[in-house]
Amino acid sequence: MQRVRDAYAEEHISHEEMDELLHRVLTAKTHDELVSALVSLPAEDAGTTSTIGAANGRIQRRGAWRVPRTLKVESAFGRVHLDLSRAVIDHPVVDIELQLGTGGAKITVPRDAVVEVDDLRTEWKDSRYKPRRRPHPGGPTIRITGAMGFGRLKIRHARR
Repeated sequence: MQRVRDAYAEEHISHEEMDELLHRVLTAKTHDELVSALVSLPAEDAGTTSTIGAANGRIQRRGAWRVPRTLKVESAFGRVHLDLSRAVIDHPVVDIELQLGTGGAKITVPRDAVVEVDDLRTEWKDSRYKPRRRPHPGGPTIRITGAMGFGRLKIRHARR
């Protein structure tokens, strides 16, 4: 809704177009429907990158938090738990870059998400991820990259 309002405020669309797009956004049932409603708007700023870091201790995000387009997670010692199941994901593709020394990571993704872990380097233990047998269409793609030292990455899909 914010992208539609911003496009109207910047005079990229008319009032009628704004009304129509807001209706399509609010009635979208899948991520694909939402993306197709927004395709006519000016491109978003792709530079939305956030970094979460800690020298030691736990890094945790859960609940209704807004996921940036690119999320960098850096930790020398400690565990990481990212729960995206109830997070607000505005982008069709989210890149999560892990730079972890010692300590594991657990990532819970939305039920309809597609997860890619091919570009993640692990030094000690392989990641644990079992792709869904029947993927749900229309979900975001979560690409996990980076490097992990001593720890394991566990990825699971939310149940609801």
